[in-house]
Amino acid sequence: MTATGASAPPAAPDYGIDAPGVIRNLVIAAVAGLAVYGTSRAGLWSGALGPVRISGMGLSVGIGCAFMACWMLYDSKVGKLKERDRLLDRIPWRGDEAVLDVGCGRGLLLIGAARRAGSGRATGLDLWQAEDLTGNSPQATLENARREGVDSRVTVATGDMRKMPFPDASFDVVLSNVAIHNVYEAEGRRATMKEIARVLKPGGRVVIHDIRHVTAYASDLAGFGLRDVERRGSKLLRGLLFVLTFGSLRPDILTARKPTS
Repeated sequence: MTATGASAPPAAPDYGIDAPGVIRNLVIAAVAGLAVYGTSRAGLWSGALGPVRISGMGLSVGIGCAFMACWMLYDSKVGKLKERDRLLDRIPWRGDEAVLDVGCGRGLLLIGAARRAGSGRATGLDLWQAEDLTGNSPQATLENARREGVDSRVTVATGDMRKMPFPDASFDVVLSNVAIHNVYEAEGRRATMKEIARVLKPGGRVVIHDIRHVTAYASDLAGFGLRDVERRGSKLLRGLLFVLTFGSLRPDILTARKPTS
């Protein structure tokens, strides 16, 4: 209680910083690149290594890495909250769905789905790797669910997305947000698509947002019997990030449906 007798407002959910190690490395590279350029411009050295002038390269690297680090921080704190609604809008919700969030992290998509599902339930699956998200743990996810008022309808499980601990045809909706690319082997990602198809109920829907490999996901889901497999991301954003990251990031959204027979 406050001094006036009013209750304190509930704490806001904290969905963490994505890929903190990547952001750290980008900041280090940005500082190093700008230092190379700045010290050269100040006349402290020639700005060249042998016949190669690197001071201009340092400026380009510094600005590019600084931009990417700032963009990733913005996306972690602001952008992904907006993206959550855009992803969930891809589902024609009834309000009683059983939902699975594959690689749920601290529950961003999971909790948003629980709010959409109404009388349904949302289950999050993760291995809780700290390198993927700051403070990544089941307790953090459940605390965010409590703060958003859906803790009675949210469950978390620890498990590998390549071999999910759920029976066949368990879920009406399967979601995943920037998680499956963390499986580094192509066969592992293909196994994940097979598991998604397995645990999805007939008539169920899939929405996957990821930063690479989406073309392969689409091919695999179609091969495992899903229909209406479509890529729905922004071509402009995909092209821009492809150029800025030298082909590393190719974000896209994939939707699909499991046939009823």
